[in-house]
Formats: sequence, structure tokens, C-alpha cells
Amino acid sequence: MSLPFDEIDQEPSAWSVITMLRIAFFVTILLVALAYAMRKGGGPERAMAAVLLAMLVTDQALHLFVPVQYLAVDTGHLLIDLAAAAATLAIALMAHRFWPMIAAALQFLPLLAHSTRAIEMDLHSAAYLTMQVAGSWPLAPLLVVATWRHQRRLARNGSDPSWVPLFRRSTPTAAKP
Repeated sequence: MSLPFDEIDQEPSAWSVITMLRIAFFVTILLVALAYAMRKGGGPERAMAAVLLAMLVTDQALHLFVPVQYLAVDTGHLLIDLAAAAATLAIALMAHRFWPMIAAALQFLPLLAHSTRAIEMDLHSAAYLTMQVAGSWPLAPLLVVATWRHQRRLARNGSDPSWVPLFRRSTPTAAKP
């Protein structure tokens, strides 16, 4: 005879179901944002979409080979976050837009999580996890808004410069007395 509690222990916990739903929700929003940016965005929007897609793919590949651990510095995610922060900073410095600066700041938040974990080893693993992923949530809506604004500028002006020229011609100026 089995007790009713035996069946409950066999089912996934409510927290794991909530976690899976949260992840599915995030990935769905992210994929919609990536598709929209790739289809309708300018250069910076497409570049950011490529960075986010690379992060998603490398994160999934990492989890195939390395189990998730939050008790020590997660070197796999540290490398992903370093590459993403560097790429986003490069986009922010070269883009003829303001929003990439916000994206770059959000990409640096996980690096703070890794450094906090390295300094404070008794940091709760849930806090480390939250610090790692919290900055990712606003990136997809930011990319959607940036792409939408790019489309508005195109409709209004007929063009929307994507990148700041690296080398500008210097024009001679006359000295004023």
C-alpha cells in the first residue's frame, strides 16, 4: 500500500515548475526580440541580437557539458559574461545610438556578481544566481524598443545612421582674432 505522500515526492516540486516556466517565458521573449531586431533593426540592433543569440547558444552548450553550480565562481558563465560585456561595450562605443550604453551597463551586472562571489564566498547561491541573471531580463525589451525607434526614425527621416564614423575628416578652421 502506498501513502499519498509517496506520489507527491515523485512529482516535480512547484518551485521547479515555476523555474521552468520562468525560463520558458524569458527564452520566448528573447527569441521574439531577436527575430524582430534581425528583421527590422539597424546595424547596432542586429549586432546586439547576435551577441544575445551567441550568449544563449553558448549558455546552452555550457549546460550540456558542465553542471550548474553556484557555490563557487562559475567560470563558464564568467567567460560568457566577459565576452558579452566586451562585445556590448564595443557596440556602445561605435553605435550612433544611446541605448547600447544601457545594454552595456546591464551586461556588466553579471560581472559584479562573479566578483562578489569571488570576494564573498559565503554569498548565498540564490543571491549569486539572481545577480547573474537579473541584468538579462531588461535586454530583450530594450532591444524591441530600440528596433521600434529605429523603424520610426527611418519612417520620419528616410535614413538612420547606424555607426559613428571611426575617422572623420578634419576641416581646416580659420583662427579667429
